[in-house]
Amino acid sequence: MFKRFTERARRVIILAREEAELYRHEYLGTEHILQGVIKDGGGIAVAIIQKAGTDLTQLKKELEKNLPRSSSSLIIGDIPFTSRAKKILEFAVEEARSLNHNYIGTEHLLLGLLKEKEGVACRILNGFGVYFDDVKERIIEMFKEPAETARGGDKGKTPTLDEFSRDLTKMAVDGKLDPVIGRAKEIERLVQILSR
Repeated sequence: MFKRFTERARRVIILAREEAELYRHEYLGTEHILQGVIKDGGGIAVAIIQKAGTDLTQLKKELEKNLPRSSSSLIIGDIPFTSRAKKILEFAVEEARSLNHNYIGTEHLLLGLLKEKEGVACRILNGFGVYFDDVKERIIEMFKEPAETARGGDKGKTPTLDEFSRDLTKMAVDGKLDPVIGRAKEIERLVQILSR
């Protein structure tokens, strides 16, 4: 099932499992997945949550209030997903498909969390003003309309790449990169390798 998940989305699930272990819970629920998203601290989901005006520290504190530590012994082995958490993963796959994305990223996990309206995570996110329709609209905007880039407002064909990266080629043409001094051997070797 996790084959189409991005590396970051997989890391979120791993972090969610670690959170469930930390709280000694015998299940992995929606709240653990949201904690995984927050703990990862990056990706489109976190960017969308922050653009909604949500402070991640406050969100994490509110989430921790809803996660009492269990008195049971340390869980070793596989921690099963709750039925709601499984539903979130299914919703994430559905939302990726509806957006014509061939991968499942953190943004799709966030949509899944919000679409499953009865989970702890959805209730907390809604309390912070993060809603399904707004998030989906923001994702569609990010992938359809090229984002304003650091290059002075140029519109590119790769809006997500433009938002999260810098165009080193353009910076070099504009003379904004520092010159490479004393690295002739390394550059020559790199040219040889790339020319193969």
